[in-house]
Amino acid sequence: MTARDDILALGKRINQSIIGQEAMVERLLLGLLSNGHLLVEGLPGLAKTRAIKTLAKNLDAKLSRVQFTPDLLPSDITGSEVYFTEGGKGTFKFQEGPVFANLVLADEINRAPAKVQAALLEAMEERQVTVGGQSRALPQLFLVMATQNPIEQEGTYPLPEAQLDRFLMHVQVGYPDEKAEGDIMRLVRGEETEAGSGNKTAEKREVLAQQAIFTARNEISAVTVSEPVENYIVALVYATRTPAKYDADLAKWIEVGVSPRASLALDKVSRSHAWFQARDFVTPDDVKAIVHDVFRHRLILSYEAHAAGMTADQVVDRILERVAVA
Repeated sequence: MTARDDILALGKRINQSIIGQEAMVERLLLGLLSNGHLLVEGLPGLAKTRAIKTLAKNLDAKLSRVQFTPDLLPSDITGSEVYFTEGGKGTFKFQEGPVFANLVLADEINRAPAKVQAALLEAMEERQVTVGGQSRALPQLFLVMATQNPIEQEGTYPLPEAQLDRFLMHVQVGYPDEKAEGDIMRLVRGEETEAGSGNKTAEKREVLAQQAIFTARNEISAVTVSEPVENYIVALVYATRTPAKYDADLAKWIEVGVSPRASLALDKVSRSHAWFQARDFVTPDDVKAIVHDVFRHRLILSYEAHAAGMTADQVVDRILERVAVA
């Protein structure tokens, strides 16, 4: 099997356990292949936690889950120096925190104070943790999936825009359709029956080696981006910075455009998306398929936009209408 066959088979196995959320599963795999991190926003019970747990079960990867709360400390994430005594002598040893894993689930990241958020985001950006003056590298395969609840804002600490920018994509998760809802009930009912009968066959599953991810990343790095597609990516980015050139309404709606991280993310994820489609080149459709996830957390909308009830996705839709493909 090729690396692409392995990844597609991995996605199929995850979708068998995560029903009705194919778009979220695809974004999770795109983030993994693009070596970036995801901010996933959705109401409770929409399988956000289950998705990354299922990924860990089907991938040779260590998973850590951290429930963010107001009393969480940075050392609860990164680890700390602990004093041990042995044979009458004492010494400090570093005890790794949950961030030293391949897959890290930061559940409800906006419920912890800024210093805890900063500790995690520094690890995401630098791929290392510094404690006691010594830097320790994180695993080569490292992905953070942070979740947020969009409706409960009381007692939360919203992430600053500069820190949001460090997430490769901001994925929004919606309700499954009616058919999927029934399939979910039958799936969970079947899992409860297997667990009650002591049937362990479900636990025996094919586990994908980490090397398959690294092989896929090497293939994705060889995917070509033509000059017209590059120009299209740049035009979309600059439309957020100079909106008056494209549309008078855009000029009123956008207060701050996206950063260069947005163009880098569009380039990375569009190449991963093209690779998923068995192509070795990027088309404008690849860019359009992921631009909302890349832009929605990086755009800062104006007061006029909020007053008019505009969302970041609606603003991106208008940008796509106004920016022509070269």
